[in-house]
Amino acid sequence: MSRRVLRSGFPVTVLEPLVENRATVVAEGAGVANTAEELVAAADIVISTIPNDAVLRDLVLGPDGLARFLREDQIFVEMSTVSPAISAEVAAALADRGVAYLRAPVSGSTTTAGAGKLTVLASGPKAAFDACLPVFESLSARQFHVGPAEEARYAKLVLNALVGATSALLGEALTLGQKGHLSMETMLDVIAESAVASPLIAYKRDLLLSRDFDPAFSVSQMMKDFDLILDAARSDHVPMHLTALIRQQYEAAFAEGLAEKDFFVLVEQAERLAGLHETKTGTQ
Repeated sequence: MSRRVLRSGFPVTVLEPLVENRATVVAEGAGVANTAEELVAAADIVISTIPNDAVLRDLVLGPDGLARFLREDQIFVEMSTVSPAISAEVAAALADRGVAYLRAPVSGSTTTAGAGKLTVLASGPKAAFDACLPVFESLSARQFHVGPAEEARYAKLVLNALVGATSALLGEALTLGQKGHLSMETMLDVIAESAVASPLIAYKRDLLLSRDFDPAFSVSQMMKDFDLILDAARSDHVPMHLTALIRQQYEAAFAEGLAEKDFFVLVEQAERLAGLHETKTGTQ
């Protein structure tokens, strides 16, 4: 994402403690900040992508966090998948300083990020969204402004609930088809031309045929996201029976040692439970 922004002509400064993680973008011309204070001094728009709620809380609300240094004329854009609850904490802290805050999680994979084909789901002040739109356009194919507050956080959880459930449901359906002597390739061809065709299934087609489960998005990452989904559901009193059950399927995959495999490994899990013998194409 940083490389896409840099290549679009925007000056970029990165705050990343691991040299190897920032090496490529620095080699292409990005500057380096060593502290949050240095980062804020170098940028009009400060963007974060972090792994979880705890890191976001420390990054923004810690004793040397961004909230201490951000100014009224700056925009803070948070693009991670985090909970609505921590996002609201950040919003309250930044509101006290008069800083515009955009929640802007992205939908897509590492591959779509590299190609600039992500989808940005943004909420917060519309004026801040409009100001950031050229930056968003440099790293994404689609940009949505969905509301004034935490709506983007919920939108990302909605998408991830459907994405994570697709792996589980597709696994069961394809396993049933294999029991009926259909090949994986035939089923995927039919699905691609049916009412249930989706870009996600099309994107995962080669993975399902080759059984190369190197992760575009891992089981452990999906577990984290499903925990966010179910935590939000508990907070808002939304029964999510199927989502809770699918979360347990990911737990079983984790217990099998598949935590760092692509989350579509649930297809193979369904096959094993049905007693299918795995082959290169996934047929019996």
